[in-house]
Amino acid sequence: MISYEPLWQTMREKGVTTYTLIEKYHMNPRTINHLKHDRSITMYTLEKLCRILDCQAESVIRFLPDDQKTEE
Repeated sequence: MISYEPLWQTMREKGVTTYTLIEKYHMNPRTINHLKHDRSITMYTLEKLCRILDCQAESVIRFLPDDQKTEE
């Protein structure tokens, strides 16, 4: 299971909103929707988010065993 909880925390810390991602960095709103619903994204998108937020992948995405997601 994929979780983007680290992304939302990193965005809060850096003061970046989803609006900023769409308007300033031209991210597709469909990509934002995928992130909000913990759906998969491309490595290109992961790299773009890391560059925008000046962070590493672990600050954007976390991989969880399927049973661990339901416990959170």
